[in-house]
Amino acid sequence: MRRPSSVFWGTAAAILAADQATKWWAVRTLEGAPPTTLVGDWARLVLVYNPGAAFGLHVGTWSREIFATLTVAALVVLWRLYRTATPAERGRVWTTAFVAGGALGNLVDRVRRPHGVVDFLDLGVGDLRWPTFNVADVAVCVGAVGLAWVLRDDAGAGSPAAAPRPEAR
Repeated sequence: MRRPSSVFWGTAAAILAADQATKWWAVRTLEGAPPTTLVGDWARLVLVYNPGAAFGLHVGTWSREIFATLTVAALVVLWRLYRTATPAERGRVWTTAFVAGGALGNLVDRVRRPHGVVDFLDLGVGDLRWPTFNVADVAVCVGAVGLAWVLRDDAGAGSPAAAPRPEAR
């Protein structure tokens, strides 16, 4: 039985396409507009360009290049995690595809957009707001949590503590 490459590539491509389509829409629709309310003050749409990384993290004038390089390195690690997955490790395939698709979506912005990654989803109440994010960020977060869960289970399955114990007599 082979590793399901169509699942990996299809999922990563779908996330990349959804991310780029929603960013295209956000730039065309939200540029110069005030925040658009979706659900009261809790959920809004507002266009923000993030030249740094998650939560607006910056490392100086080279932030764009540094985070692009780190993304490429992360993609290499994800590729290795995918390539070493056995056919039975579908969870690893799905989760690495989520993280890879999201990472690729933000990498495209870092390379293509001089102002930074397009973010447009804004959650919070009043002045208590979560950092603005996008579809790629959601995919990376969901995939990373899932990947941590899957790898934890994989490590537990191979540990001596997880081995079946002989029944007591």
